[in-house]
Amino acid sequence: MPPESRRSPVSRARARPWPASRGRAAAAKAARERAELERGIRYRSILMILVGAVLAVGAVNVLLGTLGLVQETRSRPLTVEERDRYVQEDVARRWHAWPIGMVFPEELEYTGLGRTQLFARRVGIAPEAPCTAVVDAPVASVLKETGCLTMLRATYVDQTSTFAITVGVAVLPDEETRVAASARLPVDDRVGVRPVAFPGTVTDRFGAAQRQRTGWVGAGPYIVFSSVGYTDGRTRESVPPEELLNAELWPTAQAIAGRIARFLAEPPDVPRCTQGNVC
Repeated sequence: MPPESRRSPVSRARARPWPASRGRAAAAKAARERAELERGIRYRSILMILVGAVLAVGAVNVLLGTLGLVQETRSRPLTVEERDRYVQEDVARRWHAWPIGMVFPEELEYTGLGRTQLFARRVGIAPEAPCTAVVDAPVASVLKETGCLTMLRATYVDQTSTFAITVGVAVLPDEETRVAASARLPVDDRVGVRPVAFPGTVTDRFGAAQRQRTGWVGAGPYIVFSSVGYTDGRTRESVPPEELLNAELWPTAQAIAGRIARFLAEPPDVPRCTQGNVC
C-alpha cells in the first residue's frame, strides 16, 4: 500500500462566519424592520388623516343641517305674502271646514223699513249638489266652464214669513277664478239659483214660477246667489213691476245673501309668527 494510503483521514473543520459578518446582517435586518415600521406608521398616519377629514366633513354637514333645520323651524314673523296666503287658505276651506249651520246660520239679522232690526229664519238646508244641476242654463254654462266645485243651498223666510229666499253658495277654485266667472254671468234677474221648497213649511209653494227676482254677490272664492218670491204662491207674472220696486222683498233678499257672503269671506285673525303669536 502506498504511503498516502496509510495516513489517517483528517476531518475538515466547518467554516464559521466572522463576528463582523453577523453584525452586518443584524444591522441590515434591523434597518429593514425600521423601514417597514416607518412605512406602516406613514400609512397609518395617512389613513388617520383621511378618516379625520371624512369625519370632519360629516360633522360640518350635520352642523349645517342642524342650523338649517333650526333656522327653518324657528318661530319668526310672517311675511306679507304668508299672511295673505293664510287668509286666502282659511277663507277657501270654510265651505267644508265649517259646520253647515255656520255657513247658513239659523237666524240672520237684517234691516226693514224705518231701519227696524228684523230677523230672517232658516227653514231648511238642501243637500250639497253639483253647480250645474241647481241653477238655470245660462248660469250653469258659466259655472261649468270656470270649474265650479259644488253648490250649497238653504231657504230662509223674512220675519213675517211673507218672503221666501233661497241662497246658493257656489264654490269656485279660488278668488281669481270667481272674479272671472262673475264677469261672465248673465245680467238677467230671471235666472240664477233655483228655489228650494221644503214641504210642510211655509215655503212649500215656492218654486221657479214664484221666483220674483234673482241676484248674486261675490266674496272670496264664492258666488252667493239668491232667489226670492212670495210664500203665498204668487207668480212673477201676477205681480205688477211697480209693486216689486216698492216692496221690501228685494232688499230683504240682498241683505240675507250679503250677510252670508260677508261671513264666508271675513278675514280671520292672522297669527303674527310662524308658530303662533310668539316669535
